Amino acid sequence: MGNIVDERLAAFIAMRTSFYLASASADGQPYIQHRGGPPGFLQVLDERTLGFADFHGNRQYISTGNFSENSKAFIFLMDYAHRRRIKIWGTVQVIDDDPALTSTVLPKGYRARAEQVILFTLTAWDANCPQHIPQMLAAEDVCAALADRDARIAELEAELARYQS
Repeated sequence: MGNIVDERLAAFIAMRTSFYLASASADGQPYIQHRGGPPGFLQVLDERTLGFADFHGNRQYISTGNFSENSKAFIFLMDYAHRRRIKIWGTVQVIDDDPALTSTVLPKGYRARAEQVILFTLTAWDANCPQHIPQMLAAEDVCAALADRDARIAELEAELARYQS
């Protein structure tokens, strides 16, 4: 278990395209929400602070409401392809109307509108055992691998045809 972001954790975070963010109301009612974006949308700002642009979404604002009552939060990061997961405990601060900070955490070229910025102060993190994590691959990675394979098959078939002529 760690209490600061080290190089390994920073590298793991930088590759994630999604995570789960858990909050709880003042009376303890839990809530979990999926967050997604391009690799690196969850950013390490310093050894204890993570930040991300809170993109325009379904306008429920349950997490934001919970954070106004209870700043404790939890981030759950999964890497299904390599069967790894990281749990991060901490507190959240919701930042509205800070264009400089928003510009810092908004992924360059990503077509989404940031409503606010979420700053997550890490208190502890831990990695889980991979024993029961199913291995799953992103569809775009599978498509790229199949395209490479198909191109190689076409290349070999063309070479074979030259030898058969």
